[in-house]
Amino acid sequence: MREGRPPAEPNGATAGRGRVAGVLRAAAVPLALVVMTALAGVVLGRVYAGPLLPRLVAGAAVGSVLVSLAARRLPSWLVAPVSVLALAGWTAWSLRLAAAHADVPGTLAGVAADAARNGIPRLLTAMIPVEPAPDTVLVPVVAAWLAGLTAAEVALRAGRVLAGYLPPVLLYAGALYVVGPNAEPALWPTVVFVAVAVAGLAATARPARDPADPVAGLAPGVRAAVRVRLAAGAAFGMAVVVGLVAVVGPAVVARVDGRPVDPRRYVEPPQVETLDENPLIRISGWALHPEQKLLEVRTARPGAGPSTGDVPARGPVDGDGPVDGDDAATGGPPAREPLRIRLAVLSDYDGVTWRVGATYRNAGRILPAAVPSPGSTVETVHQEITVAELTGRLLPAVATPREVSGARVAYDRETGTLIRPEGLAPGLRYTVTSEREHVDSNLLTTANVPAGDSVARVLRVADGAPEPLQRLAAQLAEENGAPYARAAAIEQFLAEHYRLVADAPSGHAYPNLAFFLFGPRNGGGQRGTSEQFAAAFAVLGRLTGLPTRVVVGFESTGDGPVTAGDAFAWPEVLFDGLGWVPFHPLPRPDQEPRPVEEDFRPAPDDPPPSEAPEPTLEPTASPEPEAAAGGPADAGGLSTPVLVGAGTGGLLLLVGAVLLTLLSMRRALTRSRLDRGDPAQRIAGAWREVTDALRLAGHPVGPDLAATEVAARARRAVLSTGRDAATTGRAARARRAVPSTGHDLATTDPAAGAVGQGAPGTATAAVPHPDDAPSPADAGAGVEELADLLNQVAFAPGTATGEQAARAAVVARSYVDALRATRSRIRRLLWPVHPGPLRWRR
Repeated sequence: MREGRPPAEPNGATAGRGRVAGVLRAAAVPLALVVMTALAGVVLGRVYAGPLLPRLVAGAAVGSVLVSLAARRLPSWLVAPVSVLALAGWTAWSLRLAAAHADVPGTLAGVAADAARNGIPRLLTAMIPVEPAPDTVLVPVVAAWLAGLTAAEVALRAGRVLAGYLPPVLLYAGALYVVGPNAEPALWPTVVFVAVAVAGLAATARPARDPADPVAGLAPGVRAAVRVRLAAGAAFGMAVVVGLVAVVGPAVVARVDGRPVDPRRYVEPPQVETLDENPLIRISGWALHPEQKLLEVRTARPGAGPSTGDVPARGPVDGDGPVDGDDAATGGPPAREPLRIRLAVLSDYDGVTWRVGATYRNAGRILPAAVPSPGSTVETVHQEITVAELTGRLLPAVATPREVSGARVAYDRETGTLIRPEGLAPGLRYTVTSEREHVDSNLLTTANVPAGDSVARVLRVADGAPEPLQRLAAQLAEENGAPYARAAAIEQFLAEHYRLVADAPSGHAYPNLAFFLFGPRNGGGQRGTSEQFAAAFAVLGRLTGLPTRVVVGFESTGDGPVTAGDAFAWPEVLFDGLGWVPFHPLPRPDQEPRPVEEDFRPAPDDPPPSEAPEPTLEPTASPEPEAAAGGPADAGGLSTPVLVGAGTGGLLLLVGAVLLTLLSMRRALTRSRLDRGDPAQRIAGAWREVTDALRLAGHPVGPDLAATEVAARARRAVLSTGRDAATTGRAARARRAVPSTGHDLATTDPAAGAVGQGAPGTATAAVPHPDDAPSPADAGAGVEELADLLNQVAFAPGTATGEQAARAAVVARSYVDALRATRSRIRRLLWPVHPGPLRWRR
């Protein structure tokens, strides 16, 4: 008996090692699923501020897989409800943690409801780095939990490991798509993702039980034939793999250096209201009611001296620099000088109006930091602002804001301005921490101004500038060569020759500025509000080659009420290495203006009419949108309910979210093409809708074809399949819904007036009902008309009208509907969610 005991110990050790190996193999797949799902959070977290989002996604990955493991002995139909309950608990805890991190007020129910309504749009419109807030973490956390649940049920309960990898792979790909070009390539997370997936598959592989030759027992002739067949099959498979690598490899390698598509370009960020698009016109109204209380401000300025309560008078250039209490360069922040609180920055001018033209992105409390200009000093300003009677969405703040609390904001990084997407309301209180730069005035005299495409927007001079305005700019530029000298000369000329009044009418179009600069004194000329002073400076500056913009804001002592009388506008000039420098062209209160005729004698010019006519603008180019192995079932044998109830449900949710996102992106793209921009841009957008529809229908057109050739192909494409009588009847109803404009598409009736101005007799084209598709013949004829109008825009710039653009949109929609109606039922259903138009490059 003693001789028989020693062999028992090795057998026991072997059994123990076998149990350990079994446990490791059983844990390999769950660990792989957890790591793969959590890596999606790591990839997405590259565009988030701080590590909170990756941690929440990792918790969702662990929780979803652990719930599936714990519920393996339960019936399969109970797993999904149990996991959803656990998901609700984890989501609630995540939202509460994110709300506390972002300092979002409100109850948990209110915060969760708001995040559920706005999660996807705010995630795609948020400024990068995205702050982990309830509305920006909800979608990633829920998607990670559903992916982990589906993967665990398919891989663990159904035993289909390779199929179970699909949800984490889709989640990882979605995270890469959302990040887009806004972060460095995710190299090491991708390597770890692939390595973990391979390790999970290797751990579940079963070694062959009989390593002997499978053809050893066959006859020699049969054995040789089988071996030849096996060798031929292996060679064929190897050839297929090598061929695929040779064909697909170059395309994959070419995409390595390509710039990923940013999905944010297809989602419309928060917009300002019409009143806020040009707040410059509000200056005259505020000047007539200076006692109106707009804001209440409390300011803390570390390092500044005590406030004296006196506001230095604004004035023109004095010596080598602009006399400006807010931005005068003294080598350090002055003691308690007035603060300029910015409301809006206007960079676009078309000869009629100045516009904000900013792109606001949803932001958290911490805003992106900017590198201060060399040689400048930075002062930190903390302000608590309470809204009184100020309306709109623009949120006042001292430049440049770095932290905002108490209000959800959207931020434009280029101008450093804020909006509140929900709009301002009386009693709204928020705090802003800003970093004010003080430029060293000694650097201004030798500073240059930038040029090129990067500043073309703030150098653009619209056509139609009055000849006296151009001659005045040329005179000021001829006498002053350096950029700062030109800016100072314009500032001094305006301050010395014009009078600041409160009752001047609003207006800053070319005729209004010409009347302000050269109109007779006894007829209302040579007087205006800060609106005309700032606009005239900016236009004269651009005519002399200076990049300029107009800023609207308030001047405050720092504490107390801010009234309508504190509102004013001022110009700014961009200098290399110094940034935007403000100027102050307003006259001193006690200064009597000198007649303009003493320094400049323009040709006689009649006063403008009461309402300035809208000049014809040259259309600009529209932006181009970018070109399973089976396994054992569970003990109850309910693998089908598992896959249908748990796996399919989670996948359907993900697929539904993708389809809804694609649908909203396609609709936003169509609206931006047909409804936004000047008439020439909208006509070009209508043409792109037609060419995209041809490509979707399998009739792509090359860039070498003329517009008339493309129209002919489009007509043949829509007529090739024919239409039945019912469709023709619907087309007749559609034509009745689109009344004639009374003239050809490529011509304009001058008496009709501009679209939206209510000119009598103007016929407006109505959009046909989507169910009433036009006939193929009418749709094809409409495309030929659209081609004629496109040629008119190309060879006769500035002649297109808003009415023609509206007609072009109707023609494009009618043709797309007609061409879509010729497709099969399945293709018609998939047409509005096809991602092609979103990624096709032109």
